[in-house]
Amino acid sequence: MKNHIILLAAFLISFLSVTQNKDKEVNLLLEKIVSEKEVAGVVAGYSVEGKTIGQSSAGYSNIKENKKFKLDTKLRMGSIAKSMTALAIMQLVEKGLIDLDASIQTYILDYPIHEKTQITIRHLLSHTSGIEGYKDGRESNTTVNYPTLYDALSLFKDHDLLFEPGTQYSYTTYGYTVLGVVIEKISGNTFENYMQNNIWNKAEMTNTGVEKFGVKMSNKSELYSRNNGKGKAKIAKENNLSNRIPAGGFYTTLEDMLKFGNALLNNVFVKENTLNIMRQHHSLEKENNAYGFGWFLYAKKPNEGALIGHPGGQTGNTSFLFIVPSKKTVSVILANTSRAQSIVDPVANELLTLSLTSAKKN
Repeated sequence: MKNHIILLAAFLISFLSVTQNKDKEVNLLLEKIVSEKEVAGVVAGYSVEGKTIGQSSAGYSNIKENKKFKLDTKLRMGSIAKSMTALAIMQLVEKGLIDLDASIQTYILDYPIHEKTQITIRHLLSHTSGIEGYKDGRESNTTVNYPTLYDALSLFKDHDLLFEPGTQYSYTTYGYTVLGVVIEKISGNTFENYMQNNIWNKAEMTNTGVEKFGVKMSNKSELYSRNNGKGKAKIAKENNLSNRIPAGGFYTTLEDMLKFGNALLNNVFVKENTLNIMRQHHSLEKENNAYGFGWFLYAKKPNEGALIGHPGGQTGNTSFLFIVPSKKTVSVILANTSRAQSIVDPVANELLTLSLTSAKKN
């Protein structure tokens, strides 16, 4: 018994030593991108088979008050929210409550009918609906509050489509706003409550939720941005996310994002065959990378769908989530500064490499 205890203690000491070294490795990557003050604050980490191998934070959550960015600092996740909303839709598909090829009007009775092909759930999930995106920066940075997701439909539902549904691909946040309304209509619950009960609670994500405009939260980062993607990070004006909650209206932490990725790998949200459907190329003509249902597919043919993930970019946020199902790896980076893709994305790729290297050693 004594020998077993000694061996266990030796293993734990060895594991902690390796983990601390990996934390330093991640920290070096992050310190580089905050050193020039182009990114105010950032947090990142990766896990293999459910175990967090390396994680760190750098910079500030509030420069003026000299508050350091910490591992548990809350911040916006941006468009990674689309992956969560897509999973919520597919949960209802598994239950037979939603048909991927049913028209929007099946679930939202008064949604406008178009001249030719009607928009389906499949179109919305894959960005092939023809629904337009933000008209301009003012619309993206609006402070207008929409009391409900249904109210937010008024922004775009009566506008002409960009193309006949199912014929082209065009990334649009508003398509996922429609999906949020569908979830409410089918579940009989608010979108927020559905996500809390069926996504965040299932993954034990205790620090993720819907951001409320003007509501101050403890331990939440300030919003920063770079002017036209150049120069140092400066404080940004808060915008209202009520027009895009299912597509980019959530706050989170690094720990919760790693929990989300690992819950996905463990089939906590949907069955494996359902996830496989989501990892298929559904986006027709692709722009840079193919798109599935709520996921970009970063691995090219013949391994398309082997590497999935989603970037995020909005006021006060630049983020990236990578998941490699076959290797059971998850890597995440979350920055509190917008217009910083050119700085954050290379680090996201380095984190991915670190996670895959660790997976090989295991």
